[in-house]
Amino acid sequence: MNEEKFNMSLRKFLKTVGVTSQQHIEKAVRDGIASGKIKGNEKLPARIVLTVGGVNLNYEVKGDLELV
Repeated sequence: MNEEKFNMSLRKFLKTVGVTSQQHIEKAVRDGIASGKIKGNEKLPARIVLTVGGVNLNYEVKGDLELV
């Protein structure tokens, strides 16, 4: 395995995940407030599931998104 290539590929993937996830979450929260589905002062439960084929990785991260 080429460690440097793997590391660069992994960093690129994680950067994409972070940036696009943030954009989707921000839009969903703004849309939820605009539609009245949420008020904008909640604590929203969040969950991310990471899977990587070929190595049988299934990792879950849970947390809360505080709007105030």
